[in-house]
Amino acid sequence: MDTKTKEQNQQIGALMNAFVQRTVDFYNKLDSYPVCPQTPKEILEHIQKQEIPSKGREISDVYEEMLGELYSHTILAQHPRSFSCIPSTASMLSWMGDVMSNAYNLHASCQVNGPAPYLVEKKLIRWMCDLAGYPKEAGGLFVSGGSIANLTALTAARDAKLTYEQRSKAVVYVSDQTHSSVTKGLLIIGFCKEQIRILPSDSAFRLDMNTLETAVEQDLKQGKKPFAVIASAGTTNTGSVDPLKKISKLCQKYGLWMHVDGAFGASALLSQTCRKDLEGIEASDSISWDAHKWLLQTYGCSMVLVRDQSTLIHSFSAHPEYLKDAESSEGSIEFWDLGPELTRPARSLKLWLTIQTMGTEKLEEIIDHGCAMAQLAEKTVAEKPDWEIISHAHFGIVNFRCVPDPHMSESQLAILNQEIAKTLTDSGFAQIYTTELNGKKVLRMCTINPETTKRDILDTIEHLEEIKEKRKAY
Repeated sequence: MDTKTKEQNQQIGALMNAFVQRTVDFYNKLDSYPVCPQTPKEILEHIQKQEIPSKGREISDVYEEMLGELYSHTILAQHPRSFSCIPSTASMLSWMGDVMSNAYNLHASCQVNGPAPYLVEKKLIRWMCDLAGYPKEAGGLFVSGGSIANLTALTAARDAKLTYEQRSKAVVYVSDQTHSSVTKGLLIIGFCKEQIRILPSDSAFRLDMNTLETAVEQDLKQGKKPFAVIASAGTTNTGSVDPLKKISKLCQKYGLWMHVDGAFGASALLSQTCRKDLEGIEASDSISWDAHKWLLQTYGCSMVLVRDQSTLIHSFSAHPEYLKDAESSEGSIEFWDLGPELTRPARSLKLWLTIQTMGTEKLEEIIDHGCAMAQLAEKTVAEKPDWEIISHAHFGIVNFRCVPDPHMSESQLAILNQEIAKTLTDSGFAQIYTTELNGKKVLRMCTINPETTKRDILDTIEHLEEIKEKRKAY
C-alpha cells in the first residue's frame, strides 16, 4: 500500500471516530428532531448542479458535504413518532453490526468465504424455523427485503407445483389486502395479471374463506391450474392475519402451495401473547419475514423460510466451474444454491449481534409494547368526539378517521383526513400517512417502535385534535 493511501486511511479513521460519537449523540436525542425535516431548496439545487469530478476532492470536504446535505434532511423512520407505513425500528446495535460487517466486506455466498458467519446464518434460520413450527427439513436464507423474500418463495412454489406446460393455466390467490410486492414478484417470474385472483377481504380485512374456495372450484371447472394461496400474517394496512389454519386445510385439500407473507407480523412469533394469532403458520410451505421491521434491524435484513429446503435448491442451485474451489465439499449446498444472489452481504450478523446483546425476552417485550401502544391510541381516539375507529388495533396498527359532520360526503371526508395527516406530518412533530379501507380515506398509525412512549401517543392524538379544531373553525 502506498504512502498516500495510508495517509488517507488515517484521515478516514479520524473522521469515522468523530462520526461514531456524532451518531451516538444523534440517536440519544432522536426524539427532539423533526420526524420529516424539510430539505432546503438550495441544497437540492447544489446537488443538481454538481458534476461527476474527473479529479478527486479532499475527503474531509466530501465528508462534511455528505453529512450536511444528504444525511441530515431525510425522513427519520426510526423516530419514536414515525407512525407511517411500517417504520423501521432500527437500533444502534444493528447499526453497529452493519458497520462491523461492512468494514470486513464479507462475501456470504458460501461456507468457504467465512465458516463462522455461515454458521451464524444457519443457526438463525434454524431458530426462526423452530419458532414457525417447521420440521428439520426446513431451511432458508437472509435476503434484502420482503419483496425479494416473496419473490424467492414464489419461484420455489412455481417450480414445485407446476410443470413448464402448466404455467400458462396457473392461478394464484391473494386478497385485496395482500402486499403489492406479491403481485410484482408473480409478474417478474412469468405470470400475467389475469392469473392473479384478487379476492375481497372480510369485515376484519382477512382473506374470506368462502370466496377463496369458490374461486378455486370455479377455476378448476374452467380447466385452470390453481397452485398457490398467499396468506398475510400482519397486513400493511391493518395488521390483520388471514385465517392461516383454514387456509392450510384448503391448500392441503386442493394440493396448493401456501405462502405466508409475514414480513411484518411473523415477528409476533416471539411473543407468548401474540403468537396465538399466527396459529396455522406451521402448516405453510414458505414464509417471508423482515427483521428490519419489528426486530430492530437497519435496512435490509429479511428472511425467506421454506418447509422443505430442497424446494429452494430445485429452483436456484447452480455449480459453475468457476465456483468449484469455493464449494466446501462435493455436492455441498451453499447459500448461492438457495436464492437468486451469488454475491451477498452477511446480513445475519447484525441480527445475531442484536439478539446476543439483548436476548429474546427483551424482543418479546418490544413486540408486546408495540401492540399496547396501538391499543392506547385506539382507546384515546375512541373517547373523542368527531373521530371513528375503522379497524381495531392489531399487531401495533390502528386505523381511524375524522368525521366532524355526519352529512359530509366521502370525497369531502377524504380531503379532510388527507389534509389532517399532511398538516401533522409537515409540522415535523409526528408522521402519519393515510390509506384506504372499504372506500374510506383513513389515518393509519403503526406504533411498533420500542422507544414510542404513552406521551408520544397522547401528544400525537392531541395534535390531531388541534388540527381538526382549526379546520372546523374555517
